[in-house]
Amino acid sequence: MSGETTITIIGNLTDDPKLNYTQTGTAVAGFTIASSARTYNTQVEQWQDGEVLFMRCSAWRDLGEHVTESLTRGTRVIASGRLRMRTFETSDGDKRTVVEMTVDEIGPSLRFATAKPQKAACTGSNGHVGGTSDPWATNTPANAGAGGQWQGDEPPF
Repeated sequence: MSGETTITIIGNLTDDPKLNYTQTGTAVAGFTIASSARTYNTQVEQWQDGEVLFMRCSAWRDLGEHVTESLTRGTRVIASGRLRMRTFETSDGDKRTVVEMTVDEIGPSLRFATAKPQKAACTGSNGHVGGTSDPWATNTPANAGAGGQWQGDEPPF
Protein backbone atom coordinates (compact mmCIF):
# COMPACT_ATOMS: atom_id res chain seq x y z
CA MET A 1 0.00 0.00 0.00
CA SER A 2 1.63 3.19 -1.13
CA GLY A 3 2.14 6.08 1.23
CA GLU A 4 2.10 3.96 4.38
CA THR A 5 5.03 3.80 6.76
CA THR A 6 6.27 0.21 6.96
CA ILE A 7 8.72 -0.87 9.66
CA THR A 8 10.37 -4.00 10.97
CA ILE A 9 11.01 -4.31 14.69
CA ILE A 10 12.99 -6.93 16.59
CA GLY A 11 12.43 -7.30 20.30
CA ASN A 12 10.79 -9.24 23.11
CA LEU A 13 7.11 -9.53 23.97
CA THR A 14 6.43 -7.76 27.27
CA ASP A 15 3.40 -9.96 28.08
CA ASP A 16 1.34 -12.76 26.58
CA PRO A 17 -0.66 -11.48 23.56
CA LYS A 18 -4.32 -10.88 24.42
CA LEU A 19 -7.00 -11.97 21.95
CA ASN A 20 -10.26 -10.05 21.74
CA TYR A 21 -13.04 -9.68 19.20
CA THR A 22 -14.58 -6.54 17.74
CA GLN A 23 -18.34 -6.00 17.82
CA THR A 24 -18.50 -7.57 14.35
CA GLY A 25 -16.64 -10.69 15.55
CA THR A 26 -13.24 -9.95 13.98
CA ALA A 27 -10.32 -11.36 15.99
CA VAL A 28 -7.63 -8.90 17.12
CA ALA A 29 -4.58 -9.65 19.25
CA GLY A 30 -2.92 -6.88 21.21
CA PHE A 31 0.66 -7.02 22.46
CA THR A 32 3.74 -4.89 23.06
CA ILE A 33 7.24 -5.45 21.71
CA ALA A 34 10.18 -4.02 23.68
CA SER A 35 13.19 -3.25 21.53
CA SER A 36 16.51 -1.74 22.54
CA ALA A 37 19.79 -1.08 20.78
CA ARG A 38 22.72 -2.99 22.19
CA THR A 39 26.23 -1.57 21.82
CA TYR A 40 29.66 -2.66 22.97
CA ASN A 41 31.30 -0.20 25.37
CA THR A 42 35.05 -0.52 24.84
CA GLN A 43 35.87 1.47 28.00
CA VAL A 44 34.28 -1.11 30.31
CA GLU A 45 34.59 -3.95 27.78
CA GLN A 46 30.98 -5.12 27.99
CA TRP A 47 27.69 -4.92 26.13
CA GLN A 48 25.20 -2.27 27.22
CA ASP A 49 21.53 -1.82 26.40
CA GLY A 50 20.32 1.53 25.07
CA GLU A 51 16.93 3.13 25.59
CA VAL A 52 13.97 0.80 25.20
CA LEU A 53 11.24 1.41 22.62
CA PHE A 54 7.89 -0.08 23.60
CA MET A 55 5.84 -0.56 20.42
CA ARG A 56 2.14 -1.31 20.90
CA CYS A 57 1.00 -3.77 18.21
CA SER A 58 -2.18 -5.34 16.88
CA ALA A 59 -2.59 -8.40 14.68
CA TRP A 60 -5.95 -8.98 13.03
CA ARG A 61 -8.01 -12.02 12.05
CA ASP A 62 -6.17 -15.37 11.63
CA LEU A 63 -2.80 -13.75 12.29
CA GLY A 64 -4.06 -12.50 15.66
CA GLU A 65 -5.28 -15.96 16.60
CA HIS A 66 -1.97 -17.54 15.52
CA VAL A 67 0.01 -14.98 17.55
CA THR A 68 -1.92 -15.76 20.75
CA GLU A 69 -1.55 -19.51 20.21
CA SER A 70 2.17 -19.40 19.35
CA LEU A 71 3.91 -16.58 21.21
CA THR A 72 4.33 -15.85 24.92
CA ARG A 73 5.86 -13.24 27.19
CA GLY A 74 9.61 -12.91 26.69
CA THR A 75 9.64 -14.46 23.21
CA ARG A 76 12.07 -12.67 20.91
CA VAL A 77 10.18 -11.80 17.72
CA ILE A 78 10.68 -10.16 14.36
CA ALA A 79 7.61 -8.22 13.28
CA SER A 80 6.89 -6.23 10.14
CA GLY A 81 3.93 -3.95 9.67
CA ARG A 82 2.49 -0.49 9.20
CA LEU A 83 2.60 2.43 11.60
CA ARG A 84 -0.75 4.00 12.41
CA MET A 85 -1.71 7.05 14.44
CA ARG A 86 -4.88 6.69 16.44
CA THR A 87 -6.68 9.36 18.41
CA PHE A 88 -9.14 8.51 21.16
CA GLU A 89 -10.88 10.17 24.06
CA THR A 90 -10.36 8.97 27.63
CA SER A 91 -13.20 8.53 30.10
CA ASP A 92 -12.15 11.90 31.57
CA GLY A 93 -12.70 13.58 28.20
CA ASP A 94 -8.98 14.04 27.41
CA LYS A 95 -7.92 13.43 23.80
CA ARG A 96 -4.90 11.17 23.30
CA THR A 97 -2.93 10.23 20.21
CA VAL A 98 -0.83 7.09 20.03
CA VAL A 99 1.38 5.52 17.38
CA GLU A 100 0.83 1.79 16.97
CA MET A 101 1.90 -0.93 14.58
CA THR A 102 -0.56 -3.03 12.61
CA VAL A 103 1.39 -6.25 12.16
CA ASP A 104 1.44 -7.89 8.73
CA GLU A 105 4.03 -10.60 9.51
CA ILE A 106 5.49 -11.85 12.80
CA GLY A 107 7.49 -14.82 13.98
CA PRO A 108 10.00 -15.92 16.58
CA SER A 109 13.63 -14.92 16.13
CA LEU A 110 15.77 -18.00 15.55
CA ARG A 111 19.00 -16.31 16.58
CA PHE A 112 18.86 -17.69 20.12
CA ALA A 113 15.99 -20.19 19.90
CA THR A 114 14.47 -22.87 17.71
CA ALA A 115 10.93 -23.30 16.42
CA LYS A 116 8.99 -25.97 14.59
CA PRO A 117 6.40 -24.19 12.42
CA GLN A 118 3.15 -26.03 11.82
CA LYS A 119 0.83 -25.01 9.01
CA ALA A 120 -2.51 -23.80 10.37
CA ALA A 121 -5.69 -25.37 9.05
CA CYS A 122 -7.51 -23.10 6.62
CA THR A 123 -11.06 -22.68 7.92
CA GLY A 124 -12.44 -20.30 5.29
CA SER A 125 -14.18 -17.52 7.15
CA ASN A 126 -12.42 -18.55 10.37
CA GLY A 127 -15.78 -19.07 12.02
CA HIS A 128 -16.06 -15.40 12.86
CA VAL A 129 -18.30 -12.74 11.40
CA GLY A 130 -16.17 -10.48 9.25
CA GLY A 131 -13.53 -13.17 8.73
CA THR A 132 -12.06 -13.86 5.32
CA SER A 133 -10.83 -16.87 3.42
CA ASP A 134 -8.50 -14.63 1.39
CA PRO A 135 -5.01 -14.91 2.95
CA TRP A 136 -3.96 -11.72 1.14
CA ALA A 137 -6.84 -9.63 2.45
CA THR A 138 -5.95 -6.39 4.16
CA ASN A 139 -5.33 -6.38 7.91
CA THR A 140 -7.40 -3.24 8.29
CA PRO A 141 -10.07 -3.68 10.97
CA ALA A 142 -13.56 -4.43 9.68
CA ASN A 143 -15.00 -1.46 11.57
CA ALA A 144 -12.32 1.01 10.51
CA GLY A 145 -13.29 4.27 8.92
CA ALA A 146 -11.56 6.19 6.15
CA GLY A 147 -7.83 5.56 6.06
CA GLY A 148 -8.08 2.45 8.25
CA GLN A 149 -8.42 4.47 11.46
CA TRP A 150 -10.16 2.87 14.43
CA GLN A 151 -13.66 4.19 15.02
CA GLY A 152 -14.93 4.93 18.51
CA ASP A 153 -13.27 3.92 21.76
CA GLU A 154 -9.90 2.32 22.26
CA PRO A 155 -9.40 -1.14 20.74
CA PRO A 156 -10.42 -3.92 23.15
CA PHE A 157 -6.90 -4.69 24.39
